[in-house]
Amino acid sequence: MENEIKIVTRKSSGKCQWDGLFTRQAAETAWNFHRTIPGYVPTPLVDLKGLAEHLGLEAFYVKDESFRFGLNAFKGLGGSFCVAQVLGEKLGIPITEMTFALLQDPAVHAKIKDLCFVTATDGNHGRGIAWTAHCLGVKSRVFMPKGSSRERLENIRALGSDACITEFNYDDTVRHAARVAEETGGVLVQDTAWEGYETIPGWIMEGYTTLALEAAEAPSQPPTHIFLQAGVGAMSGALAGFFADYY
Repeated sequence: MENEIKIVTRKSSGKCQWDGLFTRQAAETAWNFHRTIPGYVPTPLVDLKGLAEHLGLEAFYVKDESFRFGLNAFKGLGGSFCVAQVLGEKLGIPITEMTFALLQDPAVHAKIKDLCFVTATDGNHGRGIAWTAHCLGVKSRVFMPKGSSRERLENIRALGSDACITEFNYDDTVRHAARVAEETGGVLVQDTAWEGYETIPGWIMEGYTTLALEAAEAPSQPPTHIFLQAGVGAMSGALAGFFADYY
């Protein structure tokens, strides 16, 4: 089997358009919520001086998300923010007034303790959802596609989640998770969007803008180029929109 990598280059027209969802204001809302989570600290923007010198660049920085909430990934940002948004809607609390401590308050917990958050994942998104649910004392069910790492499965189960590896590919696992959520009264918190299911993926994307705002406001020169990881596109799409608005 031969694998090909396709490189696509697009010249800038000098103008950019975006839908205005992932603004600095939206990022500040997400950041303000994340700062209420115990153990929150901005992850480091590491100055790779040796690599910059090797490449002939003035500076080269990497945002090291391995320190995020002890999860070794940025996905906990999206998971925690979307869960907070869902719970805020159910409780009638605006996200601008939401804190992690409020969601852990016994009187509030009594209203949410029977909820179950359901998602499909190849690892890190599901772990972020399971971690958030565990911290808040609610349930989670996580489905992983065939071939997923057993280590990732056990990491999710260690957080108290009802997690399993299915016999489906990723897309069919997403469909399976959606069916299970509908049939059991669970709340689907998926980072993949489709027609009619866009609000929660949008909240997950907004959650990721916390790391972008941290990076943008770190003491460094404005970047000339930004490199983004693209899996299902949630993080890269949100950050592209944020940086277009911010700069």
